[in-house]
Amino acid sequence: MRIGVLAAQGAFVEHIDHLHHLGVEAFPVRLLQELKGIDGLIIPGGESTTISRLMVEYSLTSEIKKLGEQGLPIFGTCAGMILLASEITGGNNLTDKPGTRLDLMDIRVKRNAFGRQRESFETELTIPVLGKKTFPGIFIRAPLIEQVKSGEILARLDNGTIVAAQQGRLLVSAFHPELTDDPRFHHYFLDIAGGHN
Repeated sequence: MRIGVLAAQGAFVEHIDHLHHLGVEAFPVRLLQELKGIDGLIIPGGESTTISRLMVEYSLTSEIKKLGEQGLPIFGTCAGMILLASEITGGNNLTDKPGTRLDLMDIRVKRNAFGRQRESFETELTIPVLGKKTFPGIFIRAPLIEQVKSGEILARLDNGTIVAAQQGRLLVSAFHPELTDDPRFHHYFLDIAGGHN
């Protein structure tokens, strides 16, 4: 199995390290030709506007969108979740420019929903698809999911805020599983990718 990790900006090295520890071939994706023959793609956290601009500059946006529509498994964390969403609130100029995001998942996401860097936090999450043991949720200038229009909700905070969802082979989290020592979220994505033809 070959998993690409978009390396435009953000925590891509940590995702690659997780995948290597799980015995999977993983590599950074910066150029169009590096998308060929992959079994899945991870779009990491970082700054969504910067990632979007670089994706457009390197002609990646339309190809990733096409691959996603054809069934390629894609996992977006934090900024990656914003780029996958069909609707974004919270004041981002990405929403005003056609072709600058992927628009693959039928979810509404609010940017920077928890405030600035100093409002970053960690909490234990109950995520039934990962088993009974809680998962360490690390939230850094995180977005949240205001609405899941299709697909399923995978995780909520104690107050009901949606922080992870899945729609077919598309997976998103508001938090950063790559910054933890827990491989279960990446393993779950590999299970999705394992069914990709």
